[in-house]
Amino acid sequence: MTNENLNDLRAFHRVAMEKNFTRAAAQLGMSRSGLSHAITALEARLGVRLLMRTTRSVSLTEAGQRLLRTLDPMLSELDSELVALRSLSDKPAGTVRITAHDHAINTVIWPRLHPLLKQNPDINVELSVDYGLADIVAQQFDAGVRVGSIVDKDMIAVRIGPDFKMAVVASPAYMKNKTPPAVPAELTAHACINLRLPTHGGLYAWEFEKEGKSLTVRVSGQTVFNNTYLMLQGALNDMGMAYIPLSLAEPSISEGKLVPVLEDWWPLFPGYHLYYASRRQLAPALSHIIEALRYSS
Repeated sequence: MTNENLNDLRAFHRVAMEKNFTRAAAQLGMSRSGLSHAITALEARLGVRLLMRTTRSVSLTEAGQRLLRTLDPMLSELDSELVALRSLSDKPAGTVRITAHDHAINTVIWPRLHPLLKQNPDINVELSVDYGLADIVAQQFDAGVRVGSIVDKDMIAVRIGPDFKMAVVASPAYMKNKTPPAVPAELTAHACINLRLPTHGGLYAWEFEKEGKSLTVRVSGQTVFNNTYLMLQGALNDMGMAYIPLSLAEPSISEGKLVPVLEDWWPLFPGYHLYYASRRQLAPALSHIIEALRYSS
C-alpha cells in the first residue's frame, strides 16, 4: 500500500460496497459532498477513474474493481486485528453498533442495556431499527438481532429472549356488527393492517399454526406500515385487524381497547437471538453487551 490516506481508501471501499454515496456517507458519518470530494481527490492522486457516477447510479471502473479486490481482504484483516488489540484492554470501551427490529429493541435490548451503560460510561451503543436481515459485516454493525438461531456459518447466535406468540387483534369499534373470522382464510373479508418488509418491498404474509398445521394468509386493507408500533396504533384507531407480538397487544387487550381474534391459531415464534461475526477475540465492550443480553430461562 502506498502513502494514500487510509480514510480515503475506506471511503472508496464503502462507496464501492454500497454503490450509493448517500448510504455510504451516512455509514461513514460524513456529508455526501465531503465523501464525493474525498473520492475525487483519491482518483486525482492515483491518476485513474475509480467510479462511474450518474445522477441515478454508481458503478466501478476496471481500476475500481481491481482496487476493491485488493482493499476488501486487507481492510477486513486490519479491522479484525484492531478488534483483537482492543481486547487486550481490561476496560470495556468503544462503540457497539447493533441493528434490530424495534420490538426487540424496546422489549429486550434497551431494558437490559441502559443499566449496563450507566455502569460503564466508556461504552457507547448505537441502535439502528431495521426489519430486514442485515449483513452486519457489509454494513459495519457489530451485531444484529433476528428471530431464531439460524445464522450464516461464519456467525454466532446467542438467545436474548424467550419464545413469543404473534396475535391478531382489532378494536371493539371495528368488530361491531362484524362476524369474527373462524379460520385464517376468512381474514380476506376484513380490513387488515399490513407490514411492508424492506426485502424486495413485499408485504408480510400472516403466519398461523394449529394442531401441527401451518399456513399463511395474504391480507389487504387501507393501511400499510413498516413499523410494528404503528400497526398497533392503526388497530387502536379502528383501521382493522393487526398481526403483532402478543406482548405488545396485551396491555390494550387488558384495558378493553383491543379484542383477540383467532386465538387458537396464534403461532409461537422462536425468541430473539443476537448474532455476530465469529472471531477468536471480541472487544470487551461487545463481550459485556452480549453477556448483558444473554437470556436465561
